[in-house]
Amino acid sequence: MTEPVSLGEWQPDRNLAMELVRATEAAAMRATPWIGRGDKNAADGAAVDAMRRFLSTVNMNGAVVIGEGEKDDAPWLYNGEQVGNGEGAECDVAVDPIDGTRLTAEGRPGALSVIAVADRGSMYDPSAVFYMDKLVCGPAGVGVVDIRRPIGENVRALARAKGVDVSDIRVAVLDRPRHEQLIADIRDAGAGTRLIMDGDVAGGVNAARWDSRIDMCVGIGGTPEGIITACAVKALGGVIQGRLWPKDDEERQKALDAGHDLDRVLEANDLVASDNCYFVATGITSADFVDGVQRRGPFVRAESIVMRSHSGTIRHVISDMDPDRWS
Repeated sequence: MTEPVSLGEWQPDRNLAMELVRATEAAAMRATPWIGRGDKNAADGAAVDAMRRFLSTVNMNGAVVIGEGEKDDAPWLYNGEQVGNGEGAECDVAVDPIDGTRLTAEGRPGALSVIAVADRGSMYDPSAVFYMDKLVCGPAGVGVVDIRRPIGENVRALARAKGVDVSDIRVAVLDRPRHEQLIADIRDAGAGTRLIMDGDVAGGVNAARWDSRIDMCVGIGGTPEGIITACAVKALGGVIQGRLWPKDDEERQKALDAGHDLDRVLEANDLVASDNCYFVATGITSADFVDGVQRRGPFVRAESIVMRSHSGTIRHVISDMDPDRWS
């Protein structure tokens, strides 16, 4: 019996990303009929079903470590679920069939279908702490920004590193009551904000990209989304820092019982220890870096972005599919 191999040792792994993109395309396309219909659960269910079906054909021995809860509580892709065809590399899999279910249900821009994959055992286990305080930016922020410092200091430091005025800096923040002071502090520092309704994976990835109008993404969002974003950040060469943010005393105690240091700043290598990870996203409704699913005559077009940290490769994939024959 052969020993299990990692993503880095498995020779055909460079094809893995192109297999994974079929799963995010499937999820995005199946969610499309639910855009703007007000039923985020139906949209999510359609996306999950399609993603699960396509993941079963991917040449990997994957385990979902960032999914939608434990098996008994999650109707969809659950933590611990085995995915792939059981062959090839052993790997951790993080899935978000729809990052932005409310965006999809309300017909708003920015909803994505996302998968991240890394070597087995390399993804951080947040131990049921759902929220994380995060800071994400591009390569210019390496060694420059620090989540422990006031946001005004980070904004000014990043502006100096990029050689721009503070007024040119744009910071993405989830539009939540908990961020009212943070938003005020960003504006008081002289920077502008991009308030996002949902979808902090897209916000974080945009902040790390060199060709985005967003320079930084900050604030409290989902811990699973932070781990997924870290896979993209490692490919983009940017910065991600996070601190666990328990939402109540019960969750805080769970984190402490699991051995977490709630003051610890988690960097990219803490969130994803592997240097060989993948990030794949397909647009459901148009985002800043990928368009949503569109009808083009007899075809349906899906646009995706595929990143691999080991090579630093970023691919943009456009697929035109005949819905009557697509599979």
